[in-house]
Amino acid sequence: MAFALGPRARAQNYRVEAFDSIGSTNAEALVRARAGERGPLWLVTDLQTAGRGRRQREWISPRGNLAATIVETLDVAPPVAATLGFAAGLSLEAALQAVSVEQRMRSGGSASTSFLLKWPNDVLADGKKLSGILLEAETIGGDLAVAVGMGTNVISAPEGTPYPATSLAALGITAGGGDLFMALSDAWAEFRGIWDNGRGFGEIRSRWLERAAGLGETVSIHSNGAPVEGIFETIDDTGCMIIAGHDGRRTPIAAGDVHFGSAKSSGAI
Repeated sequence: MAFALGPRARAQNYRVEAFDSIGSTNAEALVRARAGERGPLWLVTDLQTAGRGRRQREWISPRGNLAATIVETLDVAPPVAATLGFAAGLSLEAALQAVSVEQRMRSGGSASTSFLLKWPNDVLADGKKLSGILLEAETIGGDLAVAVGMGTNVISAPEGTPYPATSLAALGITAGGGDLFMALSDAWAEFRGIWDNGRGFGEIRSRWLERAAGLGETVSIHSNGAPVEGIFETIDDTGCMIIAGHDGRRTPIAAGDVHFGSAKSSGAI
């Protein structure tokens, strides 16, 4: 499959290297960074054979789905770099909206697909996982090399996953991985610019919350300990999820698996 940058990305001197197949675009990005690559460089494929998500979970990406990683070096502290994941979520949502709108215009349809952002790193459609984000970083030569991987189920979604998954094809959106990547490269150029090495995270945070799944509702977060349950109130200026407990206590959550509803109803306990 041919992959090309969008006009905004080209104007901002992004580069792209496409692979017929690859083990992991994130792993390749970090290899390149250790060898001196400073980016911004996109590594992209429609067949990833050894992809992974958070906590080293397998990310299944057969031929026709999209796996793309942007690699660049940043002069920021790791906690600041971590907030770049929210810009990635906005970029994916914008790209998905773009191909969805184009599909409707071509087909003459009027129904729109709603894409929501699930903290900390997923995009949902019809309540199912459509895209995932994995941000990894290493300190190399005094700078922070960051690889932001973004995977989308274009033609198929895995079955039997802990959280239900879907694909663009299942949603009736026939855009290919190349179409989605072109839109994504331009959306990333926009939201990476707004993020501005963390200085613009306030704006990113505001826009992310406008698209947040489960905001204001009961959620349970399962990490290494007992589930934490409460109302998803907001995310703070570091990207932590703030949970308002039934006792009125507000708890910041830095990482974990989010389930909508109570811990009991979600199966977290």
